[in-house]
Order: sequence, then C-alpha cells, then structure tokens
Amino acid sequence: MIRLEKREALVQRETRETDIEVYLCLEGKKNIQVEAEPPFFSHLLESMAFYANWDLRIRATAREFIDDYHHLVEDTGIVLGEALGKSLGDKKGIERFATVFIPMDEALSMVAIDLSGRPYLLWEGPDLGEKVGSFEITLAREFLRALVNNARITLHAKIWWGENGHHCLEALFKALGKSLFQAATITGINLPSTKGTL
Repeated sequence: MIRLEKREALVQRETRETDIEVYLCLEGKKNIQVEAEPPFFSHLLESMAFYANWDLRIRATAREFIDDYHHLVEDTGIVLGEALGKSLGDKKGIERFATVFIPMDEALSMVAIDLSGRPYLLWEGPDLGEKVGSFEITLAREFLRALVNNARITLHAKIWWGENGHHCLEALFKALGKSLFQAATITGINLPSTKGTL
C-alpha cells in the first residue's frame, strides 16, 4: 500500500473586479464550503468537489457590481486551476488519465481528462438555452477554460444528450469530479510519461 502525502494548496487572487480565495486538498474528507454567486454555480462546484473526494473551500466575491457573473465565474476557474496544479505537485505515481460518463435522468455527460501539463479544452453539447436560474449556461465553458489553462490539463467535456440544462450541467460537473479523482489517484511511484516529464 502506497502512503499518500497530503496534497493541498491555498491560492488567493484579488483584482479590481473580484476577490477569490481557494483552499484545496486532494486527500480530503468531502469538507466542502463554497461561497460564490450565482447559487447554481456553487451547486456545480459542490457536486464536483464531492465526487472528487476533495476538501474544498471557495470564497468568491465581486469587488465592483457588473450585471453578470462572467468575471466571478472565470476568475474562480483561474484560482481553482492554480490550486489544482499546485496540489498535484510533481505528479509522480498518479494515474494521469480518466474518462467518466454520468447520467442524470434524461441527460448523459462525459469528461475525459489527462493531467498532462498541456492545457486544452474541447467542449461539445446541445443547445440548452440561455440560463439555469441566474447562471448563464455559456459560463460553464468559460469556467472550464480557465480551469484547464491554469491547472495545465487536457479536458474533453461533452454533453451527449439531454433537455434540462440543470441535469446536463450537474452530470457534467459530477463527471469532472470523478475523473479528477481517478486521474489524480496515486497508484505507482513513477512519473506516468514516456517523455519523463509532465
């Protein structure tokens, strides 16, 4: 049995527009506290963290009022991505790859991930309308792009089918959490790369 070291990070980012703080522990006990607007975004982050088996604390606030949540969602992705990259450390022994399908009622979503050191996002899905509550559906892609670019990972996110935007996005974020858990799990002692670097 391989003994796991605690992989964690605390990252803060303050701009003229937002103030974000993220604490992340990959070997967590599902201690999750998310304070972010809009409420459905917090719901998605909590679902992701639960299925990733993380401890996650996010405090995200807007510093100036703008009548949409773009900056807050994108900046949260930036800071969480930085925290994830730091938490992964040297990546020795990690599984590296994972693919997860999650159904939720009529919806089916998939995430395939490579903790590669190379940022790339592929997004595909049906037209789900404009919003779930006060959350603009296009912001899900903006969050994932920011996460991918700052954690330096490859992520293919696909909503295969579904009609209810809530179901489709929640299934996607659950799949993201489970895939991150599987890919970050330490199953060996070597760096999982033929190049010798990630």
